[in-house]
Amino acid sequence: MVHIVDDDASFRTAIERRLKQAGYEVATYPSAQHLLDRLPNESELSCILLDMRIPGLSGPELQARLSELGSTLPIVFLTGYAEVPTTVRAIKAGAEDVLTKPVSSEELLGAIERALAHHQVTRNQRSRLEAVRAHIAKLTPREREVFELVIRGKTNKQVAVVLGATERTIKAHRHRVMEKMQVQSLAELVSLAERAGVLGDLPGTAQAN
Repeated sequence: MVHIVDDDASFRTAIERRLKQAGYEVATYPSAQHLLDRLPNESELSCILLDMRIPGLSGPELQARLSELGSTLPIVFLTGYAEVPTTVRAIKAGAEDVLTKPVSSEELLGAIERALAHHQVTRNQRSRLEAVRAHIAKLTPREREVFELVIRGKTNKQVAVVLGATERTIKAHRHRVMEKMQVQSLAELVSLAERAGVLGDLPGTAQAN
């Protein structure tokens, strides 16, 4: 799905026709606010074609607003004025590409293909992250304590001291943590914790050995 945001009705129609001929589903919006009022579905493979100088909420302002809302949809900017500083700012803020009007079909379709491929990667990462968080949510309170200490580099013996349990009990908890998290090694466990943002949230993580 390609979402076109441009105040020029004839341009929107021409681009919509071009993209539909190429096999894409298309939705069009005459302003940034129209898109915000009907936010695209994040789970659907999509990208946004956005006019840089759209009246009202500008293209870069919409880009910032979508970022605040946690949108992962790649943005391809369209501009009638190729201004380097504006282009650089847009790319630094995460834009997929900036194309200058009039844009050739080849250039347009290439940018859209890249944007959709990028969104596919982002979606896959997000679904993996959700799976990791779901596994963490299945841990019992004690397993969660063991998990947090282990990923901070504590040995079974050290975890046992901290939690006031026997080393044998901690080994059993650790085994169940590994099973529930579906990992075979400590390195995998730490990697999952980092990906889920758990490691950075823990107090004293930076100082852990």
